[in-house]
Amino acid sequence: MSHTAEKLKIVSVDVQDIRFPTSISAHGSDAMHKDPDYSCVYVTLKLRNGMEGHGMTFTLGRGNEIVVAAVESLKDIVLGQVITDIYKDFGNFWRILTSDSQLRWVGPEKGVIHLATSAIVNALWDLWAKILKKPLWRLLVDLEPEQLVSCIDFRYLSNLITKNEAIELLKKGRNGLETRLELIEEKGYPAYTTQAGWIGFTDHQMSEAANKYLELGFTAFKVKVGKNLYEDVKRLEKIRSIIGWDKTLMVDANQIWEVQEAIDWMTQLAVYKPLWIEEPTSPDDVLGHAAIVKALKPLGIGVATGEMCCNRVLFKQFLQANAMDYCQIDSARIGGVNEILAVYLMACKMKVKVCPHAGGIGLCEMVQHLQMWDYVALSGSKQGRMIEFVDEHHEHFDYPLVIRNACYMPPKAPGYSTTLKQETILKYSYPNGSEWLALFQKGLFFKTNK
Repeated sequence: MSHTAEKLKIVSVDVQDIRFPTSISAHGSDAMHKDPDYSCVYVTLKLRNGMEGHGMTFTLGRGNEIVVAAVESLKDIVLGQVITDIYKDFGNFWRILTSDSQLRWVGPEKGVIHLATSAIVNALWDLWAKILKKPLWRLLVDLEPEQLVSCIDFRYLSNLITKNEAIELLKKGRNGLETRLELIEEKGYPAYTTQAGWIGFTDHQMSEAANKYLELGFTAFKVKVGKNLYEDVKRLEKIRSIIGWDKTLMVDANQIWEVQEAIDWMTQLAVYKPLWIEEPTSPDDVLGHAAIVKALKPLGIGVATGEMCCNRVLFKQFLQANAMDYCQIDSARIGGVNEILAVYLMACKMKVKVCPHAGGIGLCEMVQHLQMWDYVALSGSKQGRMIEFVDEHHEHFDYPLVIRNACYMPPKAPGYSTTLKQETILKYSYPNGSEWLALFQKGLFFKTNK
């Protein structure tokens, strides 16, 4: 092995359990998840030359330790690899990472093991972008179509999209690329906010947040629904009274309903003119979503889903079955950037708009890169597309996102915007970070091994 290759070898894979006590103030609450503690599994890959890549996946607290254990189970596949060898054949390495003949039995490509895969893969992309001294979105834009497609595992996708079709879509997407680069640098990418819509918020909290984001220039708002129809009516009346009828409103049920229940419930809420209902039923129920899409179309209500789709194959089925009007990728749920690129390409072919899910810890930071790449180098359009924005915990990152005029502005720093401040790690590592020890002492939380 050459001296240069030796310096680019991965010599450590460190994983940490990071949690924030957001359940105290009901931030992030919805009909299904009433007390989330925003958390992440934080992976650090270190090269022999000292460079580091950081990646993460997102959870709601309990169970974070299970994902940590899954990363520990996968890390031997990564340790000792020469990083440049991975990038030369990234699609094949991704398959190796997801196809261990024993570990895949606890997936395959779904659940906890795939969340762990995402954290590792996100760290690999962060490291690649840092090596090239580019923000990730610009790295993706600058990859030639053939090189980008080589990063994707097309197994199980060929009945919807082939490698050659993907290359042709990317070549077509390069028309007008320089103009769009200038536009994204100048104006950014449109955002909508869920900050006023948490189901655990009081009327006062909702009003205060909605007015704040109106003043900041936001024109699209999302509200959580599904707990109680009477309460939903009251909350949607309230939000419409604040934002008016010229602004865009979306609603999100977070999987709480049966299929017919979703149709009946949304028929009652149609008067408030929601653009979409998000996750109306089980995230795995393709045919159920298709039925809801068909039933709500005459009411002018679209269906958005995907934040909890487990892999590219399920996305393929949703797209083939006309079961989603808006495709919602999540930057930390399926197997990292490689697999997410496949979903963007399938959605582009099927002419379905991608409006990513974000919020949590680091999701906004990551997803901005993906959506900006899509606009500049693939779909070429922002029409009817938005990135979710939740103003939570951005201060914990070395390079937090920047919102200006209700738009995400393009990241400038090299990497995937996933590097946490060391101070944050010391405070919020679970269960021995200083903030958690203080909460245990006050009796606000009880220390467990979960």
